[in-house]
Amino acid sequence: MDEFGTRLRDKGLRNTPQRRAVLAAVARTPHVTAAEIATVLDADGAVGALSRQGLYNVLDDLVGARLLRPLEPAGSPARFELETHDNHHHLVCRGCGRIQDVPCAIGAAPCLEPGPVPGFRVDQAEVTWWGMCAGCEAKGA
Repeated sequence: MDEFGTRLRDKGLRNTPQRRAVLAAVARTPHVTAAEIATVLDADGAVGALSRQGLYNVLDDLVGARLLRPLEPAGSPARFELETHDNHHHLVCRGCGRIQDVPCAIGAAPCLEPGPVPGFRVDQAEVTWWGMCAGCEAKGA
């Protein structure tokens, strides 16, 4: 069985061609939007017809099973990457919108502590840094 099929079965999901194709598309292009995934799937032609609603259902299933990690930078549509359970963070360029992974800030997850939070156990931190990539800075964007 292929890697994505194994991951799906390990999470208790049916191993469907649509789910494998979405996982493969996200693996090839991290930080991808649903519209970009649809374009990749259409270009590949490997899945057959997958409606936009069908794609959103697959994305919802994969996020719910923690196979995909959603990112929602302000002013941008939701983006997706494979969930690697490494608690990494992200840099977002204000000029071109490029997103870059950044390792956990301090040690292991959650790597940042909010201070005392009675009634909660923190297990993950999600940080987004904003700035300008070198290319946009050079262009004066």
